[in-house]
Amino acid sequence: MSNGNGRYSPGCLVLSFLLGGAMGAGLTMLLAPRSGPETREKIKDETLKVAEEAKERTEELLEKTRQMVEEKMTLITSAIEAGKEAMEAEKQRLLAKIKKEAAEGQKEAPEA
Repeated sequence: MSNGNGRYSPGCLVLSFLLGGAMGAGLTMLLAPRSGPETREKIKDETLKVAEEAKERTEELLEKTRQMVEEKMTLITSAIEAGKEAMEAEKQRLLAKIKKEAAEGQKEAPEA
């Protein structure tokens, strides 16, 4: 799930984190010498812990994504405004050139 430049998407990273946590918790439960009720309680606690960590990481990821989108939107808006200003300046330059050439053409034309 690489995005083409050697980095993984945020969704892929969150999924990897969740799967790794679940696998680690599962192996811990299977290998720990506990009674049935103790194991179930431990699984419940670990599941809640992993779920809380996943929620926190997801919230962090969402906030970082929001910030990145805001930054990019600001950059894009600035670029659009700069483009509009450059276009208007070029338009004014060309209009002045056309008016100048028209005025020069009228001076050179013989009067009838």
